[in-house]
Amino acid sequence: MRTIQFREAICEAMSEEMRKDDRVFLIGEEVAEYNGAYKASKGMLAEFGERRVIDSPIAELGFAGISVGSAMNGTRPIVEFMTFNFALVGIDQIINNAAKIRQMSGGQLNCPIVFRGPTGAAGQLGATHSQSFENWFANTPGLKVIVPSTVYDAKGLLKAAIRDNDPVIFMESEQLYGDKGEVPEGDYVLPIGKADIKRVGSDVTLVTFGKIIKEAFKAAETLEKEGISLEIIDLMTVRPMDHDTILESVRKTNRLIILEEAWPFASVASEITYQVQEKAFDHLDAPIKRITTADTPAPYSPVLLAEWMPNASDVVKAVKELMYIK
Repeated sequence: MRTIQFREAICEAMSEEMRKDDRVFLIGEEVAEYNGAYKASKGMLAEFGERRVIDSPIAELGFAGISVGSAMNGTRPIVEFMTFNFALVGIDQIINNAAKIRQMSGGQLNCPIVFRGPTGAAGQLGATHSQSFENWFANTPGLKVIVPSTVYDAKGLLKAAIRDNDPVIFMESEQLYGDKGEVPEGDYVLPIGKADIKRVGSDVTLVTFGKIIKEAFKAAETLEKEGISLEIIDLMTVRPMDHDTILESVRKTNRLIILEEAWPFASVASEITYQVQEKAFDHLDAPIKRITTADTPAPYSPVLLAEWMPNASDVVKAVKELMYIK
């Protein structure tokens, strides 16, 4: 096993797939000459050339549309958004073309394309640069939505996304790019649509995804000192969602918390809550709790931002409430 950074795992996944398949190319703002805004495409221009690593204008709708059309004609594009906040400029191409073309063409056309880039808050970036839209894209039939939290998962899932014949939304985090983790020497691919139990526990199930999982681990360590066992499920793929792993865990622990870095209304947590109450209601010993950001735009003030963002203390408090511990 090797230890590499998250950004290197992203770069390796893209490069390995580009070596295997000359139909794969990368396009986005600053991906070529600048090696990527977060250096996730470092060295790729030198290896693959300007026809396959393409610097785009600051025009998300334009380069998303070009890439969708290219995918429909036989290529396999990787589209990097400098942040998924900017993807809103190109969301018409993602939802009305990429996600729907297979159904609208009666299966005659498909769109094997990956839209990737950072999601969520990353410090004092303000209300328009700190948003999480996983639930927006997951609400769209025809899209697959992946949000990895570890270096190993990021590489294996991105390779799977690039090979997939349907459009995939692949959401990363600026605050994970420098994280280090182990990856195998050889080729490996992880299945899309399978959650991972990152920590086995017996008292409460916690479901989460993306970088906010770090707060879950901090909470688990605190709770363990008090004799409370927290099971942590990393969803990894928001759509298709692995309901079976969640339900099996809830039937064991009888309690559920969903931790999500997003607004509460119509969230991924809302969908999980519905599925569990429908299929495992009789196993619940307490109401389901969800922990999300505050229902406001992200503040700029660091003091307010700390209050706005879910943290380990919120998890500890919620666990004790579910277990009726004062």
